[in-house]
Amino acid sequence: MKNTCFKEFAKYASLNVLGMIGLSCYILADTFFVSKGLGANGLAALNLAIPVYSFVNGSGLMLGMGGATKYSILKSQKKTEEANTVFTNTVMLSIGISLVFFLVGVFLSGTITQLLGANSEVYEMSKTYLQVILLFAPMFMLNNVLLCFVRNDGAPQLSMVAMITGSLSNIILDYVFIFPFQMGIFGAVLATGIAPIVSILVLSIYFIKRKNKFTLVRCKLKLDISKYIVSTGLPSLITEVSSGLVMIVFNSIILQLSGNMGVAAYGIIANLSLVVISVYTGIAQGIQPLLAKNYGKSNMDNVQVILRYALTTAIIVSLVVYCGILVGADTITNIFNSEQNQLLQSIAVTGLKIYFIGCVFAGINIILSVYFTSTERAQPAHIISLLRGFILIVPIAFLLSSIGGIIGVWCVFPLTELLVSSVGYILFIRQKRLFIFS
Repeated sequence: MKNTCFKEFAKYASLNVLGMIGLSCYILADTFFVSKGLGANGLAALNLAIPVYSFVNGSGLMLGMGGATKYSILKSQKKTEEANTVFTNTVMLSIGISLVFFLVGVFLSGTITQLLGANSEVYEMSKTYLQVILLFAPMFMLNNVLLCFVRNDGAPQLSMVAMITGSLSNIILDYVFIFPFQMGIFGAVLATGIAPIVSILVLSIYFIKRKNKFTLVRCKLKLDISKYIVSTGLPSLITEVSSGLVMIVFNSIILQLSGNMGVAAYGIIANLSLVVISVYTGIAQGIQPLLAKNYGKSNMDNVQVILRYALTTAIIVSLVVYCGILVGADTITNIFNSEQNQLLQSIAVTGLKIYFIGCVFAGINIILSVYFTSTERAQPAHIISLLRGFILIVPIAFLLSSIGGIIGVWCVFPLTELLVSSVGYILFIRQKRLFIFS
């Protein structure tokens, strides 16, 4: 049985890690090409607008993960009609929320850009990036919903191919739009907006060949199902949005401490951390269908085995990544420092070595959060997500920055994730006892 669990874990986790790394390259490719084509101001403008992308993407993940978890549980219990109703309600919610984002992009993009703290040097570029991201919100959200459902329907390979294909199209179009076409920041964000459309086209193969076991059905939007989807998927939104919130808070603090050059340095650190975090998210999303399926069948021993595999993998990945950061921080920073600015280089190298200490704890927290939601224990998942996304990190950011300046800022992420992982361990022990006695 354990051998079967390991094979399934290795298949789902590896495919989703590859796919999530590809997906994270949406923004990393923008960071690289914008740094080469538009310099430090372009990098700062991009970094100011990224939180909005995180919120749009996170909303899609919330609905996709919440809906797909319930779908997988119902599917394992042979409740096909109820499972299709969940899928239909998830799509309806996605359309409604994405239209709100679209309208905000049309009418309020300038106001939001000002609220994010863009100064006159980077205002126009930040506004352009933010507005186009919001206009493409329906595509980002629908793509995330379909990726989650296809994965939970037993086709993780296709989800991976769709994510990687979308990301590759983004990288290619980034280069074409920014350099040969000279489209500037608009070219970078247009490439990012086209990527989910490419991904959806790849996923459409699944439906054209009629391999899908889920389908749209005639039904009304049901309040109880909607509440379940949002509640179960909320930790995914908070996890994604927390990176955006951290960026907003850090940008504001760093802007006062080190100006645009500090914000540009943080842009390098934050975007690299998004790639590393995507590995943990890939592991978590990979085990989600397996956890939900085994939970639906009451195979709790398998649930614990799969969780152990996931946590062990996250710890090993963290050690490898941090060793790479220690050895190659200077080289990594230099890749994005197109103007060879020594101040930017110095700030970013120091930040990388301190900031990435927190990755191992972040990996544990992300995986535990998905474990709780996949086993219909939403409350502890909410606690973990809220602590790391809002409740702890914001006051810690202001406290440490006032004590240690820019070095204090880099210490915020490691300290927050360490504290949250301690709480997560306590919640896990408590929930494990409830499973035993329930």
